[in-house]
Amino acid sequence: MPLTQVQSGMVESGAALANIGAGNITPTYLSTQSQYTGFKNRIINGGMTIDQRNAGASVTPANGAVTYTLDRYAFYVNQASKLTVQQSATAPSGFINSMVVTSSSAYSSGASDIFVMFQSIEGLNVSDLGWGAAGAQAITISFWFRSSLTGTHSGAVSNSGNTRSYPFSFTVSAANTYEYKTVTIAGDTSGTWLTTNGAGLTLKFNCGSGSTALGTAGAWASADYSGATGSVSLVGTSGATFYITGVQLEKGSTATSFDYRPYGTELVLCQRYCNVYGGASIYETVGYGSAISGGSVDVMVPYPVQMRTSPTLSISGSFQLSDGVGASTIFVLSLVSAQTGTKQVSLNATSSGLTTYRPYRIESANNTTARLTFSSEL
Repeated sequence: MPLTQVQSGMVESGAALANIGAGNITPTYLSTQSQYTGFKNRIINGGMTIDQRNAGASVTPANGAVTYTLDRYAFYVNQASKLTVQQSATAPSGFINSMVVTSSSAYSSGASDIFVMFQSIEGLNVSDLGWGAAGAQAITISFWFRSSLTGTHSGAVSNSGNTRSYPFSFTVSAANTYEYKTVTIAGDTSGTWLTTNGAGLTLKFNCGSGSTALGTAGAWASADYSGATGSVSLVGTSGATFYITGVQLEKGSTATSFDYRPYGTELVLCQRYCNVYGGASIYETVGYGSAISGGSVDVMVPYPVQMRTSPTLSISGSFQLSDGVGASTIFVLSLVSAQTGTKQVSLNATSSGLTTYRPYRIESANNTTARLTFSSEL
């Protein structure tokens, strides 16, 4: 295989990579920065292996709201039922998962429409870039991309205030073939870029946004752009798809090898922003506490890791209280805000027929569909 083909990433199997391992060729995207230590890839779940919320099920992003899909990835759309998102096992050599985005209809986007996938990176994890001041460091974004639509696709990087953004574009040369893409972006010396536990920067991929959300590729702008002018609209073709995996955002002007982290490490990184309890067994225990009255129990639930901020709670399915003898169905389950922080949460379960001061546990009510989702996403 010619070197140019390998460097462009048009590889559907591991055959070309075998040549690399044998020392025949060494494309720059597989080299590793010498003496690099630390958190090279600022993207979390770049290999698309973690999906706590949906366990591989298809998701349709809600109209006008941020919808989280695979861990750390979200979508914002302002038209309902135009695309679906799912974890996939269709992946290039070296990966086992990807994210697939599928157009549900042929929709012609209006000027103000937005269809965008994104991941916001915590400011504490990009503070060394020094953006917003002289000496701002360059970044390089790399990823594997496969689409049924050839041509120019696009994305953008933006700040938390949506006052600065950098649209970028990349070309899909062959339909339904994984291609390796890299984009280098000069650091922004203007604007406000958070270095706190807020959103330090956001990486976006355009799925068909309208003209007002698209800007000139390759330049910083004082605007909120989701992609580049003239790029392909996924939602414009019914059944069109794109797959993406191996997403990496790193400091510097050279794309290096993907930062493979242990699965357990990647899961812990995700759990700073989302924890899901339930689903593992029909009587999965969530936490323990004691009855403060005949109809109420306070239960403390520790998080596996310290969360970014005090989380919000969403509940699906049914739970029950158990004292080891009998079980009572919970009528209301809610956060005790005054006793909820970044290390643990206090839940109040309202039921009936309880014995004051008796210990109880909250558990799934004979099902695997019950979920408690704690979110402190950016």
